Amino acid sequence: MTTIPKPPTACTTRDDFLLCRGRELQAIYATGSSEPIPRGTSRGVALMLPGTPVARPLAWMVRVFGWKGKVFAADGTSLKNLITPFGIPSIRAAVYPGASLLDGQPSIILDYSKTSWIARFVRDEIREVSPGLYLGYAYVFGIRWIAFGLQFDSEPPNLPAQGNPDI
Repeated sequence: MTTIPKPPTACTTRDDFLLCRGRELQAIYATGSSEPIPRGTSRGVALMLPGTPVARPLAWMVRVFGWKGKVFAADGTSLKNLITPFGIPSIRAAVYPGASLLDGQPSIILDYSKTSWIARFVRDEIREVSPGLYLGYAYVFGIRWIAFGLQFDSEPPNLPAQGNPDI
């Protein structure tokens, strides 16, 4: 029988989230901040069955074959997901502050309803839980579907406020 390592007392990387169970992730999320809205490229981790022996293999499969993270525009108002094995920027979302569907508290909303035909029923929300580390939840038709983590390696450079309108 495989033993599961104990979750870290403080999550300092996106991979730490894989060791936490659902309630532990919710507790971490509850302590997060809705500021700042991120900018730049993040590395993502899908959190399917976190805290179990299959969490890492599932996250690896998603990363290799499907979703690698998100690229936030320089002005912080939109993003694109990095998808396919090649990390192609696609599936745009509007980004803005709003209330969490999980607990009603302030969060950063990633809204696909007006920006993506394929993902128009998806709404994500994220909070920063340590510097450059965000924890989030994806909702489909308003139902919580999956948790995910985003890691930004460093502070983004000072970019023009206009950003790239295509992102």
